[in-house]
Amino acid sequence: MAPRAAQLTRFLEKANAAIKIEVAEARGSTPREAGTWMLVSDTTLFGTIGGGQLEMMAINEARSLIADNRDSGSVAIPLGPEIGQCCGGNVTLSLTRIDEASAAALIAERRKRDAALPEVYVFGAGHVGKALALALSPLPLHTVLVETRRDELDAATADVDKRLVAMPESLIGAARAGSAFVVLTHDHALDFLIVQTALARPDAAYVGMIGSKTKRASLASWYVREAGGKREDLDRLVCPIGGSAVRDKRPEVIAALAAAEIMTAVAISQNGSD
Repeated sequence: MAPRAAQLTRFLEKANAAIKIEVAEARGSTPREAGTWMLVSDTTLFGTIGGGQLEMMAINEARSLIADNRDSGSVAIPLGPEIGQCCGGNVTLSLTRIDEASAAALIAERRKRDAALPEVYVFGAGHVGKALALALSPLPLHTVLVETRRDELDAATADVDKRLVAMPESLIGAARAGSAFVVLTHDHALDFLIVQTALARPDAAYVGMIGSKTKRASLASWYVREAGGKREDLDRLVCPIGGSAVRDKRPEVIAALAAAEIMTAVAISQNGSD
């Protein structure tokens, strides 16, 4: 996705006034943990504290602060049947008007978090590549869409990092540990080269390639016989991407299935299978 710091900056620039709603305390079963926050202006929102009645009540309170020109407030909300939620916990929210200093602090915090996001490199901006970039764009990832063809890259509408390069495989060496690499270019030979380079990264969270069983077999033969790769390395290659449970070749469906697969692999790599 586009860096959240940039999205936050745009939100704050457009808002005449904004209130930060933060979960100050979270006891028992709650939608989000303490420290989670969102911003509310008189017409728009940035982020979420968990949705439902809790968030609706918080938004209404924040807009009351804006309308009354107040700077702060707090509200304690039991998450029970009385508000139409059954979490059973209790949440205390703090509400604070955003000023110039707090806006700068929020943007700095977001930039720091952006810099630590897991990276996903999508090689190829064809139909599936474009759809996958769109599917990944809202997720807590730094998605990079890589192409050798300017017109295809320019036609991609996803709000992600876009890179036009002559040698896509050259980006792999500089990727962060735990990155994901998804290969779906217009050229099978280029696909194979990118996969070879990605599999040389034992710290990759995910290496996937679009294609059939036949394409995987061709890649395996080339990788071992001509590229000098180890057959056991191929066990780390996901091909076809998105699994085989759903046999639907529409780009948007493949993208949705692959995005879930990639997000799972990256989360496990970051946090462990526990």
